[in-house]
Amino acid sequence: MKAFNGVVLDLATIDRGDMDLKPLEAACRQWTYYERTRADRLTGRIRGADLVVTNKVVLNHEALESARPRLVCVAATGTNNVDLDAARELGIAVTNVTGYATPAVVQHVFALMLAHTTRLFDYRTAVRAGAWSRSDRFCLLDFPIREVAGRILGIVGYGELGRGVAKVAETFGMQVLISARSGTEPGPGRIALAELLPQVDVLSLHCPLTAQTRNLIGVRELAQMKPSALLINTARGGIVDEEALADALRHGVIGGAAVDVLTVEPPREGNPLLSLDLPNLILTPHTAWASHEARQRLLDEVVANIQAFNAGERRNRVV
Repeated sequence: MKAFNGVVLDLATIDRGDMDLKPLEAACRQWTYYERTRADRLTGRIRGADLVVTNKVVLNHEALESARPRLVCVAATGTNNVDLDAARELGIAVTNVTGYATPAVVQHVFALMLAHTTRLFDYRTAVRAGAWSRSDRFCLLDFPIREVAGRILGIVGYGELGRGVAKVAETFGMQVLISARSGTEPGPGRIALAELLPQVDVLSLHCPLTAQTRNLIGVRELAQMKPSALLINTARGGIVDEEALADALRHGVIGGAAVDVLTVEPPREGNPLLSLDLPNLILTPHTAWASHEARQRLLDEVVANIQAFNAGERRNRVV
């Protein structure tokens, strides 16, 4: 049952030389680390391994069948990069990690929200351009500032992250509305997305990317929102129709957006949200999860999953 020979396929996506790897080293007798792994190198790198750790490297049916590791540890919550049906068929255990990035994601959501409502970047740009130095008053009031207190926050995806955001929102004095899960009838404390959208001042997405949530926020949904509303997506690219969002921002359908995730990452030329004529968009490079503390918790949870597997216990098993 024990895993003796382990491979980490994309360590550079987690460790920038600042992580404590000693617990990981102790969890398996022999490790091979790769900073990153291209698809054409994958099969050769995992062949003979008892244990494979991947963050974003895709493990498809062909790779799993060729290597047949005993355990695949996904160093993330989402497992869409692993063919779970193939793993089940081949008797390969698969684990993931949940809850490790909650403080990091919650603070990122509010950093984005507050940057918009305080017009942080507009004022920073104005000061650098000398507007304050030229002012005949003690302050600049060029950009209207809003408070989040008393405003309505809508949450789509009320799991670990959604609950964390809701808790902090309430301390800011915001009212929280929770969307019913896509494809289900509203239950107690939940309202239909179509009912929620016209009410919210801020919409924050925390649901997984599934067939039901792909393009969940598109042209119709954006048109239902207030012209002053802010959309925040720290969940997954693909939940928001990127072309529709760019058009909505460009034409004032909504007031602004803050996006940490894109459909294709890293983004390639042609992504509509990379356009320079979207000043009401804040785009961050999938960093909401990536605090030092969260990345260390992630590795420590992977270690705990390996230890449980070696002891014959089920922990964070998705297969």
